[in-house]
Amino acid sequence: MAEARVKWVDGLRFVGYSGSKHGILMDAGEKVGGTDTGARPGEIILIALGGCTGIDVASILNKMRVPFHDIEIVVKGESAPEHPKYWTHIQVKYIVKGKNLPEDKVKKAVELSQERYCSVGESLRRNVVVEHTYEVQSG
Repeated sequence: MAEARVKWVDGLRFVGYSGSKHGILMDAGEKVGGTDTGARPGEIILIALGGCTGIDVASILNKMRVPFHDIEIVVKGESAPEHPKYWTHIQVKYIVKGKNLPEDKVKKAVELSQERYCSVGESLRRNVVVEHTYEVQSG
């Protein structure tokens, strides 16, 4: 079973530690009493989705022997207007850059991540509309 620990630092700042002992600083914005020195916990969900699917896509493209020189995942989320302000809609855009990239293989890698491998995406899809697009840039 995976485990994370979250420890209070001061004010509204906390550090979350993963089971692999890596820390992530979280804080609230100044409007609500924080000092704006870390990511918001909800933002970390979007980062986790981008990281999870990005690792998948890079790994799949490597296994397909598709050379690329950059992958960027832009994740945008809309939240409910009232508390709890959970994510209601998330858009994930993959921007894959490389010379003579085969678009069909990029599409396949994105689809495999979405449909089979990304555990964060699967966890979110049960309650959130998650849409994916991709863009292939040559050069």
